[in-house]
Amino acid sequence: MSEDDKSFEAGGAGPQPADATGDGAGDGAGDATEAHDESGLDLARSIARGLAGRTGALRRKSKFTRRMPPQSSSAHPDDRDPQLLDATFGRFIADQGWQTELRVHGVFTRWASIVGREVAEHVTPESYAEGRLVVRTDSTAWATQMKLLAATVVRRLNEELGDGTIEVIDVLGPHVPRWTSGRFRVKGRGPRDTYG
Repeated sequence: MSEDDKSFEAGGAGPQPADATGDGAGDGAGDATEAHDESGLDLARSIARGLAGRTGALRRKSKFTRRMPPQSSSAHPDDRDPQLLDATFGRFIADQGWQTELRVHGVFTRWASIVGREVAEHVTPESYAEGRLVVRTDSTAWATQMKLLAATVVRRLNEELGDGTIEVIDVLGPHVPRWTSGRFRVKGRGPRDTYG
């Protein structure tokens, strides 16, 4: 077994130089260059020194560069001018044909102020398509009440949205469990509860 292996087994951190005391009994001047391992920062520095001067000359900007005239609009406004976001969105919505739908969904957010707080607590709008507004009530009693108020609500909504926007209001009752599903069931009218 060599001296390096013995020092490693004895708990050393690795191979130690043969002459650690400095009494001159070692190999001589060759130990200092063999013990140094070029890795990490030393290796990067040596590579950088070797490549110095080989990268080529930097391109210099010439003082006389040909400038393109900026493309500016004329004295009259056109599409190249800065536009307000409101006008841009308005044009986009008009191109897509979404004006009526956006107005109706705006009514959905203002539902309580249009129909009143008490009605809005029990009746909520669900959808709108082709002049038909679908609302859902939380009880059958409010479904009946909403059917009686439908003409008044249609008139009020058309005042907000424009004539002919809402033609019909479909009133749906509350979501109730279905009693007719399953393999085994008893024929008859089912539960008499109106859920409200």
